Amino acid sequence: MTEGTNLQIRLVARPKGLPKDSDFQFTEEAIPRPGEEEVLVRQTLLSLDPAMRGWMNDVKSYAPPIGIGEVMRGLGVGEVVESRHPGFSPGDVVSGLLGWQRYAVARGKELNRIPPEVPPILALGPLGMTGMTAYFGLLDVGAAKPGETVLVSGAGGAVGSMVGQIARIHGCRAVGIAGTDDKCRWITEELGFDAAINYKTADLHQEIRRTCPKGIDVYFDNVGGDILDTALRSLAMHARVVICGAISQYNATEPVKGPSNYLNLLVQRARMEGFLVFDFRARFPEAQAEMGRWIADGKLHHREDVVEGLENAPQALLRLFDGSNTGKLVVRI
Repeated sequence: MTEGTNLQIRLVARPKGLPKDSDFQFTEEAIPRPGEEEVLVRQTLLSLDPAMRGWMNDVKSYAPPIGIGEVMRGLGVGEVVESRHPGFSPGDVVSGLLGWQRYAVARGKELNRIPPEVPPILALGPLGMTGMTAYFGLLDVGAAKPGETVLVSGAGGAVGSMVGQIARIHGCRAVGIAGTDDKCRWITEELGFDAAINYKTADLHQEIRRTCPKGIDVYFDNVGGDILDTALRSLAMHARVVICGAISQYNATEPVKGPSNYLNLLVQRARMEGFLVFDFRARFPEAQAEMGRWIADGKLHHREDVVEGLENAPQALLRLFDGSNTGKLVVRI
């Protein structure tokens, strides 16, 4: 049994607007012991994701809200320290909902073992929920076909950077929307996007028309708001709009307005559909195998933006909302 204490970060107030330090509380407790069918994991990496902001609100959603006083929810990777589950042994590297804490007890059936040949950080990026979201969102929900034009917002982020690359691998034209010139250069020069638009400095509508001259066949939306509304103006016939997230809206303190250009869905006989990656859980192995081959062949690139120290997680989370992260945002514990 490992000696020491367990550092935890708990939610103690529901944020109004951007989360602030007083919404969280740091606690130190004894390291827990696993019960029957449970495993004790020493967490090494914590994923920071936009969905966390939604989990802090006391509203009905696909997952229950984090309770006041509870450990913040989050996906993580770690090493098994003690196991009372027949499927896991000390030393195994696993991923799961481990929360914002150094040590977590989890039911064995809720953990995924990471093969020794796979770098653990990939289990939070292209081979984890990030990659699965991009893969199934684009290919199943968006039904992207070779020769089509795919526009993705939040293209410099974890999911968006994967979407554009998968689109290119599948023979599509990939155009990304990002918020800095550096991100635009990264996605075109390193990731192979065909074009990029800095929405903060360009006339977004004109640039979409220029870079997608035949219209948008698939729009993969990570941000919502005005960018979604602008993209709806340039849909091609029978376009598909994939609603993955709406990060521009998560910290809104006023009611969120709906898109004013939605009637173009009717004119272009297009469809708009939201999805949750968990709906495709049974098919994760097939996607992970294909994504793994693309990485090995040098077709799929990834970048991790690593923050050191669990104590820095609350401040690091804000980087998702000001756009200062590039690629997958991870905390090394």
